[in-house]
Amino acid sequence: MQMTTLLRASLLALPLLLAGCSSTPKNDEGNYATISSNQFINANYKAADTLLAQLNGKLRTDKPLIMATVVNIDALDQTTTLGRLVSEQLSTRLAQGGLSMLEMKLRNSVYLKRNQGELMLTREIGEVATTHNAQAIVVGSYAETSDMVFINVKVIQPNTNFVLAGHDYVLAKEAIVRSMLQRN
Repeated sequence: MQMTTLLRASLLALPLLLAGCSSTPKNDEGNYATISSNQFINANYKAADTLLAQLNGKLRTDKPLIMATVVNIDALDQTTTLGRLVSEQLSTRLAQGGLSMLEMKLRNSVYLKRNQGELMLTREIGEVATTHNAQAIVVGSYAETSDMVFINVKVIQPNTNFVLAGHDYVLAKEAIVRSMLQRN
C-alpha cells in the first residue's frame, strides 16, 4: 500500500517538476537594454572615440570631415550593410564628439554607386575634399573570416595622404553581423 501511495505522489509531482525545468521563450526582438549594449554599436563607438582622442588638437573646428563608406578589403568598390552601418555609426559618434561631419548622401555632386554608399578611392579623395572644403576624410575597410570581421578605420589628410588617426578592431561574426555581411 505504501508503494502505491509513493507511486501516486511521484506521478502527481512529475508535471510540477517538468514545469519547473521549462523556461520561458526568449524574446528575439530584444529591448533597449540588450540592443544598446550590442557589441556592434559599442565596438564602432569605441573606435570613433579612439579616433577622437588621436585627433585631439590636429584638426580645425571650422572645417568639416567626410565619412567614406567602409569597404570590403578584397573588393574596394564593394561593401555590404555592415560597411554602410559601420560608416554611419562612426560618423554619428564623431559628430557627437564635436567634429563637423559632412553628410555626403545629401550632396548630389558625389557619385553614389547603387546599394554601395559613398565609395571613394584614393584618387578621388583629394578632389572630393577640395570640392567640399573638407580637412580630412574617414576611410575604412573590413575583412571577414569564418568567425570574425576585422575592421580598420583611418582619418586621412586629403592633400598629403597622411594618416592623422587610425584604429583596428574585431567583431565576432554573430548572427546580426553575419546577416549584415550578405551581399545585396
